[in-house]
Amino acid sequence: MAIIHKATLSPSKLELIADYLPKQPWFIQEGEPELVGAYRFDDPAGEVGIETHVVSAGDRIYQVPLSYRGYELAGANDWLIGTMDHSVLGKRWVYDACADPVYIKALATAILTGQKEAEQFVDGESQPRPSTVSVQGTGMLDGGLPALSASAPVSGSGVTIIDAGSLRLKVNRVVEVAVDAAVNTAAAPELHTELALTGTWEGLENPVELASVIRD
Repeated sequence: MAIIHKATLSPSKLELIADYLPKQPWFIQEGEPELVGAYRFDDPAGEVGIETHVVSAGDRIYQVPLSYRGYELAGANDWLIGTMDHSVLGKRWVYDACADPVYIKALATAILTGQKEAEQFVDGESQPRPSTVSVQGTGMLDGGLPALSASAPVSGSGVTIIDAGSLRLKVNRVVEVAVDAAVNTAAAPELHTELALTGTWEGLENPVELASVIRD
């Protein structure tokens, strides 16, 4: 469960993303980014916000996972996107979440166990707020997760690869790279051989692959 505060952010999340994207090797310099939607994972410790933004720029769709922290993440300065002032929580350090161990564990958990995005509750309200991006893992693991560790992610050809100890994760940065592999897991599970996180949003006919576990 993710708690959303009624707050003013300076700079805004989209402003941070717009400054970050042109510096990335997988971003094509075309058009200003516009938010398509977002989804969240839950940090069981309640310390780190984990929110993935899906944005459009030109004719392409990009996936930008962010983690929000109330303190600096040791050893992750190269992955710091910026800081913002949150009118409720104070100063927040915003990271490319692919370098954040809390995000890595949450992503692996969703993929391996078939978990969906976290329910979002606006602070003080009893009904969840609908997520603008719906995701679900294709795995069915009901036991313990394998041991995970964080290492520096490596990006190229529209994806980011994360070596996480016993797992290697792939995050699709350019979502259109996976459009041809769009899969309806309920109708055609045989078409999808990897364990993955699939997602959909308004206007998208079939789920697309957002991330996966790479098999050696």
